[in-house]
Amino acid sequence: MFRRRPLLRAAAVGGTAYVAGKHMANKQADEAAYAADQDARISALEQQQAGQQDPYQQQYQQPPPQYQQPPPQYQQPYQQQPPPEPAPAASSPMIDQLNQLADLHQQGVLTDEEFAAAKAKLFGS
Repeated sequence: MFRRRPLLRAAAVGGTAYVAGKHMANKQADEAAYAADQDARISALEQQQAGQQDPYQQQYQQPPPQYQQPPPQYQQPYQQQPPPEPAPAASSPMIDQLNQLADLHQQGVLTDEEFAAAKAKLFGS
């Protein structure tokens, strides 16, 4: 009889632990099933709401007919006026000489050094 108590105690503790573990597993499974059911309901409700629009939104999505077409005076296409011709600049002899030097430089008659020297002589520096 002395030996039976430790075995009985171990069996009681082990059985209690088994029952508690089983209860916790069942509780977690029930919570997971509830959460999955809740998610399914929410997604179904969201899909239902996406299919339906708020009647107030439907009413104001399209502007009233009087505002859909612009008034007749604005229906003609906009005609852009050509920009005014720039006024010819007053030509001075210095600008004319500079333009002649630039043309000669572009044609290759003047080298870079000759062009720079002629420009410096023209500006007086």
